[in-house]
Amino acid sequence: MVDLSVDLGRGRRLPNPLMTASGCAANGKELHRFFDVADLGAFVTKSVMADPRSGRGTPRMAETPSGMLNSIGLQGPGIGAFVEEDLPWLKSVGARVLPSIAGSSSREYAQVAATLRDSSAFDSVVGVEVNISCPNVANRGLVFACDPMASADVIGLVREQLPREIPVFAKLSPDVTDITTIASACVEAGADGLTMINTLLGMVIDTDRLRPQLGGVTGGLSGPGIRPVAVRAIWQVRQAMFEGRLPTVPIIGVGGVRTGRDALELVAAGASAIQVGTAVFNDPSAPVRVLRELCELLSAKGFERFSDAVAVAHGR
Repeated sequence: MVDLSVDLGRGRRLPNPLMTASGCAANGKELHRFFDVADLGAFVTKSVMADPRSGRGTPRMAETPSGMLNSIGLQGPGIGAFVEEDLPWLKSVGARVLPSIAGSSSREYAQVAATLRDSSAFDSVVGVEVNISCPNVANRGLVFACDPMASADVIGLVREQLPREIPVFAKLSPDVTDITTIASACVEAGADGLTMINTLLGMVIDTDRLRPQLGGVTGGLSGPGIRPVAVRAIWQVRQAMFEGRLPTVPIIGVGGVRTGRDALELVAAGASAIQVGTAVFNDPSAPVRVLRELCELLSAKGFERFSDAVAVAHGR
């Protein structure tokens, strides 16, 4: 048997490294019909904002040969409904919860974090993932994760609102020139770890209508096509940690994971935990299947502990 336990930082340990990816399994009830969500290391919720949002116009999704584009627009009922309904339900089934929070301003992120902190089911929360890949309305719509100062501002404000024992993870965008610069800014501002990567910005043209296929024109590309990008980004940030250019913190790897072998690739590059997202749409049991396959691979390769495989490709 392989010891699959994972250290998230600040004394938080998970029984295994597998998680859902934000936005791909709603807030748990739908996926729970296929397997017990408490079997996962953590359940990552859909990104929640302060107020209810109707999302972007339709059509919202488009298939590509290597994945899919989504243009949902963070539709949701808002943090009030989340802490009254979704978080208590997740607690009731024994899930370890990693809520994903978002905002259109740094003040909104802080507001969402404070409301989450004060909720009656907060003891089910094992960490908070901060989705900084949102447009900053105060800065002409520039995405927070594309600017080190804007990223740091959000992370710092969220860190102030949460208890010290709750680790904060900054979810980074690959749509930047140097992802290590953004990672460094987030960690210096108080992030205890990083989630890498979010979707890549993409677009599809409907060649029958000769118009953009998505109602929102652009969307986020996810699926197997982005896995090499995720591996590259994780490798670069982990290498920066080895070189002392960035403090060593856990990395949650996400992007195109469909199998245990895919997961192992991200782990070998430097990921300390794995999220499964788009694969859930055609295989709802994908997270637990990937966990089983990863465990079998680690055992076959002689690893006694999952942690021993983290960043092994760096040869350190």
